[in-house]
Amino acid sequence: MMSYVLGTYARSVRENFVFGKGSYLYTDKKEKFLDFCQGIAVNALGHNHPKLVEAIKKYSEKPWHLSNLFLIHEQERFAERICKLTGFDAVGLQNSGAEATELAIKGAVKYFYSIGKPEKNRILCINNSFHGRTIATISAGNNPKHTEGFPILKHFDHFDFGNHDQLKQKITDQTCAILIEPVLGEGGCKPIQDQCLEGLRELCNEKDILLICDEIQCGYYRSGKFFAYQHAGIMPDIVPFAKAVSGGYPAGGCLFKKKVANSMHISSHGSTFAGSPLAMSLANTVLDVMLKEGFEQHINEMSKYFFERLKEIHQNFSSIIKEVRGRGLMIGLQTHDDPSKLISIFLKNKLITVKANDNVIRILPSLIITKEEIDEGIEIIKKSCQKYKA
Repeated sequence: MMSYVLGTYARSVRENFVFGKGSYLYTDKKEKFLDFCQGIAVNALGHNHPKLVEAIKKYSEKPWHLSNLFLIHEQERFAERICKLTGFDAVGLQNSGAEATELAIKGAVKYFYSIGKPEKNRILCINNSFHGRTIATISAGNNPKHTEGFPILKHFDHFDFGNHDQLKQKITDQTCAILIEPVLGEGGCKPIQDQCLEGLRELCNEKDILLICDEIQCGYYRSGKFFAYQHAGIMPDIVPFAKAVSGGYPAGGCLFKKKVANSMHISSHGSTFAGSPLAMSLANTVLDVMLKEGFEQHINEMSKYFFERLKEIHQNFSSIIKEVRGRGLMIGLQTHDDPSKLISIFLKNKLITVKANDNVIRILPSLIITKEEIDEGIEIIKKSCQKYKA
């Protein structure tokens, strides 16, 4: 069948999903799939969460969109809630993770410009990380798979994951910020150790550098904390976030400490669609669900159980699975070889996962997953590994 959609996606799943409920997707042929991808960590509350369905029905009868030239009350409410929750002073609202990171980059450079240090305009990032697919964000990620054929911005420097000596060597008088994912997502579900995040914060303080923590994939309790950097007890200067914000509806933002926020004045940034009444009503609904007592505890209990079960898989199929890694419900199965074949077997057995770099299969279930659903997934993984080995 011919498609008129631009061919930029390697579509591994061609089923026509017509219904979703919690951890499951259903096709037009009434086939049931266990979804351990959830839109790549977007559907944190699973498919068609009743509170989100209720909210979208309610707000569909109100104005969906207003220009940001008008006061939007749902936007003001969300901004106050997330700033008070995280200890930041301002949030710039966006539609996506790439946009949120673009704003983070602009904010870091603009801050030093505003205090009379325009020469501090370079940002240091991890090689082969992922921050989006705009020109600026692929320049930050520095993955040849994404940068090939495109003009790359020259204001980014890079160091290898875990190479602390190289990190320090790459800092210059022009470095304005260090941009990292506390848990690398597409980079292979690799957490940065807490002591390394602590050291990074100290280094930024010492060198007069801003710390940007990209929480787009690992944020919103995906790691077991609202933001993954909170495991280390540190406070970044800038935090872009997105994906899980509105339960599947496009939304994101970038949090700023006061000194950086003060450098962004009228006309420094803007967006036609960001922070719409509909998006913000859903964002507030997601917070309503996530901030209820017991939500975070449930994630950490399920994470512990999931890792225990996956440890069994690793032990029984060590010739296939090299390592189980990740944090919270952001889990990676690293295979010895390219995992594409194993992912295909998972899919044939009605389990949806997603590939990452470093031979990693990402497991990103809903945050409301149950032990029974984990057990179901483990049985499929076990059966698939047996098929792969045969």
